[in-house]
Amino acid sequence: MEEREDGWVEKERVLPLFHPPFQSSIHPPRSAAHRRGVDQRTEDPAVRGQTPADGFLTRSRDGGTLAAAMRHLLWAIWAAAASAALAGGPSPPKQPASGPGGTDYAHAKVTTRQYGSGVEQYWILEPAEPAPKAAPLIVFNHGWMGMRPVVYLGWLHHLARRGNIVVFPRYQLGPTTRPWTFARNAIAAVKAALEELQRPGHVRPQLDRFAIAGHSAGGAITADMAALAAEKGLPTPKAIMVVQPGRGLRRAHTPLFPAADYKKIPKDTLMLVVVGSDDRIVGDVAALDLFRRTPQIPADRKDYIIMHSDRHGHPPLIADHESPCSPILPHVVLTGRRINALDTHGYWKLFDALTDFAFHGTHKAYALGATPEQRSMGQWSDGTPVKPLTVTDEP
Repeated sequence: MEEREDGWVEKERVLPLFHPPFQSSIHPPRSAAHRRGVDQRTEDPAVRGQTPADGFLTRSRDGGTLAAAMRHLLWAIWAAAASAALAGGPSPPKQPASGPGGTDYAHAKVTTRQYGSGVEQYWILEPAEPAPKAAPLIVFNHGWMGMRPVVYLGWLHHLARRGNIVVFPRYQLGPTTRPWTFARNAIAAVKAALEELQRPGHVRPQLDRFAIAGHSAGGAITADMAALAAEKGLPTPKAIMVVQPGRGLRRAHTPLFPAADYKKIPKDTLMLVVVGSDDRIVGDVAALDLFRRTPQIPADRKDYIIMHSDRHGHPPLIADHESPCSPILPHVVLTGRRINALDTHGYWKLFDALTDFAFHGTHKAYALGATPEQRSMGQWSDGTPVKPLTVTDEP
């Protein structure tokens, strides 16, 4: 970690998902305090415009010109995109004011701490201001090479500010980490996080309210984690949401990234499997395989969902493989990716509703059953409905 003149600290940056790997030469410290856990209490940018602690840039007292130049360049790209949006026709729906996916947050801040090292490194995000005594526990498994929370920070902060503890396992060091170890590494990190959460100073996890979500390779890991939970000593997941799962390019099975026995996923689990209409990376092969190989879960407790691209206005809503990513700051790779209606009316809404129903018995209509509430993606600014979700039990 290096302090800069402009008041920022540049951290390690890694490209997410299926892009070639890149790392800066600047790495975070490996002190005992860092390994034990770095407390980064941050107010969500949506509240007062502050920079999140888990971004690739964090506030410091000193700083230099390189980080400043990069930051200004990325903000310029976003500003240009915003200017184009003003002249590009109807704008997409804004985040709902309330309900699943909405802005009615119970907590103003998120406390983020980093623990462990190597493939068993993990982050814990906890709701703060006010800090609850106890909260449900969610594990979020990232896509291949999306090894830091910055890639999904909007979604992670959304979950924590709704009142959940979120554990984000790293599970890989880089592109050379063996895929057959991914699930094992993620499970080890989650077990370490459960031990850490029993220490003083944490929100107490409600282990009877446990859910898992994941994207891409992390979607496959989510299914594996649910199947192996009982065997590996994890809490029983009440709900899982598997987003664009993949074990390679358009593969459901590979010896390098073997699937667990999906029939071991508990039959009372609530499950959503979500794919994107423009996902050219993993497609729907692994998603269909998972859904069809879980006959033990009744049809009324699971749905297969297709999220559609909609180019009616500007910026368009493109349901590609990177659409679940939600960087709050401009990202060095995801320069065109911004939080939009695919998040707030799609991924976030669905998982909020699924966990609300699993934990509290509420918002079932938004979670399951191909209801209007579940399928709706809101309206463009000219009143045109965004293309609704396709929901089926027989894909």
